Amino acid sequence: MIDFQDECDVDRYIENKLENLGLTLKKDFNDQRNMSNYMKASLEGSSKTENKTGVGIPDFTVEKYDTPIIIENKVGLKKLLKSTKDGISRNDRDVQNFAVNGAVSYARHMIHSGKYDSVIAIGIAGDTDKDLSIVVYYVFGFEGEPKLMSKYTTLDFLENKSTFKTFITDATLTEEEKHSILIKSQKELHIHANNLNKLMNDHSIGVAERVIYVSGMLLSMQDIINTDGEIILEGLSPQKLKGIQTENNRDGVKVLTQIDEYLTNKAVPDNKKRLMLSSFDKISIDVDRDKPTELSPLVSKEIKGNASITRQMFQYVYDNVFTKITGTAGHLDIIGEMYSIFLKYALGDGKEIGIVLTPPYVTKLMAQILGINKDSRVLDVATGSAGFLISCMEIMIEQTNEEYGKGTTRANEKIEKIKNAQLMGIERDSQMYTLAATNMIMRGDGSAKIEKGSSFDQPKELYENFNATALLLNPPFSYTENGMPFLVFGLKHMKKGGKAAIIIQDSAGSGVAVKSNQEILRNNRLLASIKMPVDLFVPYAGVQTSIYIIEAGTPHNFKTDIVKFIDFRQDGYKRAKRGINELDSPIERYSDIPIIFSMGFNASKNPDFHTDLWDLSKIYVESLITGKGDDWNFEKHQEIDTQPTESDFKKVVSDYLAWEVTQLIKNEFNESEANDRLKK
Repeated sequence: MIDFQDECDVDRYIENKLENLGLTLKKDFNDQRNMSNYMKASLEGSSKTENKTGVGIPDFTVEKYDTPIIIENKVGLKKLLKSTKDGISRNDRDVQNFAVNGAVSYARHMIHSGKYDSVIAIGIAGDTDKDLSIVVYYVFGFEGEPKLMSKYTTLDFLENKSTFKTFITDATLTEEEKHSILIKSQKELHIHANNLNKLMNDHSIGVAERVIYVSGMLLSMQDIINTDGEIILEGLSPQKLKGIQTENNRDGVKVLTQIDEYLTNKAVPDNKKRLMLSSFDKISIDVDRDKPTELSPLVSKEIKGNASITRQMFQYVYDNVFTKITGTAGHLDIIGEMYSIFLKYALGDGKEIGIVLTPPYVTKLMAQILGINKDSRVLDVATGSAGFLISCMEIMIEQTNEEYGKGTTRANEKIEKIKNAQLMGIERDSQMYTLAATNMIMRGDGSAKIEKGSSFDQPKELYENFNATALLLNPPFSYTENGMPFLVFGLKHMKKGGKAAIIIQDSAGSGVAVKSNQEILRNNRLLASIKMPVDLFVPYAGVQTSIYIIEAGTPHNFKTDIVKFIDFRQDGYKRAKRGINELDSPIERYSDIPIIFSMGFNASKNPDFHTDLWDLSKIYVESLITGKGDDWNFEKHQEIDTQPTESDFKKVVSDYLAWEVTQLIKNEFNESEANDRLKK
């Protein structure tokens, strides 16, 4: 038995274990003295020191496989893990003093750096080699709890590619688990958006400026990296905003200057850069916001002494959005979600200007229904904050990594092409354009084809050269015919056989938009209509919507073309002003809709389909439509069973007998009352 006197004893023991597995120091794994420059860059600012400005140094790292491994060890079993009711503690002291907490903290920081999608965090602690305990977590995302790999209690899975592949197969998150992370991140973001809204309102920041502040600050926090992947200028941190009053050193000016540097380094074309900077100029224009003032309670723990309003807002965004959500947002449209929260305070529900942004789990659903893949060319002619493009890009990149191998030259080249050439969005509103471009830039710069202006006025060559195979839309429903002309226009600029999905007020399919619908059917086929929950956009708007799926380039045959109608009003969620809550298996339900769309009544034969959640005979109908353009919604084709059952018969008889008894009692009462009056 080996007694561990200090951490050096544990280090030597682990080093021997790894070498006994056939791993070589400085080649397959590294101790504190050796780490690749790439990993060092991902750990910038993760130091366990009080100011967290240095590079974090894990006890051991393994970079032999595609997914990196971080190992932290401590002397004493009591130093293994510190938990709270919310999971693994993130308290700075616990991160310093407990093995698992330290490893997971490093892993989260590496993911947030954007250099890794997932990290394996291992905590090891014990008093002797006999009671040594090993805990392994698969970390996917900054928010949410990492996945405990409870059956892995040794380091044996690190032995070779085969054993590691088995581990990764066990660890990789299911679609349901990824969906849970998405919803949790969305809830967290809403909390922080509400807090930011209060902070900005207290300091008289106009509603129209609020999302510009947030998006601009997020941009300024990004590291500026050269073509070799080296950091040439660190992103702005709260400590650099010191409330200095000289013109070139004011906090707002520093933020704007950093944004300018970032956009220049990204080689954003001058015309686009000028448009974006004209929006972000609001951050620096008010001198008074850069003067030190009393702290808001929301940031009083993080800042010592007074600080400018700009610094206070920056601090909150940095601590709660940038370091916790941006690295693992996935399908989450961060800027769009923020915009929606701020819009709610400005306009009540947003209906006055027709802007209601699509929830991220719906943009993902629509992309899945269209079968978006790595070769898709995706167009959105009313792009808003680019939520649809974000979801499509996530799916396309994930498929690329799966097919070519993550980090391979082939995969990296394809991903670059996806971002630069396969996603195009058009947005007329200058502020929305800035938000969309910012969103895509923060995703690794998919902003190359975010165009400013009216979709209807763009050069014909723009669409011809792009040759879209997929179109996704949530048009402004205050527009003519609820916005259906956007779909008409988009379909005209698609490759024949491409598919389009639009989410829109379903009054567009029942009479409001017959002119557009008839034009669509003359040149395209309606494939499906999915009726969505009436509370889908609550609390921003309460409108009944449907998703229409169209195939471009082939006229609809009203005699033979069967349309699939799906009733998805019960999606398993309940939405209210306070947020979204799960009622009945929403994750599973959203994963089932693409299966129903694809397989119809045969969906139950799919092994991934959750048969117990559905009565397909009630929520799925296959039917013909007319050319009128007013019968695109589910209820128009819903089959209602009018044949009475035995229980219906019994209820009718029961109701009749009850009525008879009531009449008898009433008659007897009236007759008795009449006799009494005669006697008088």
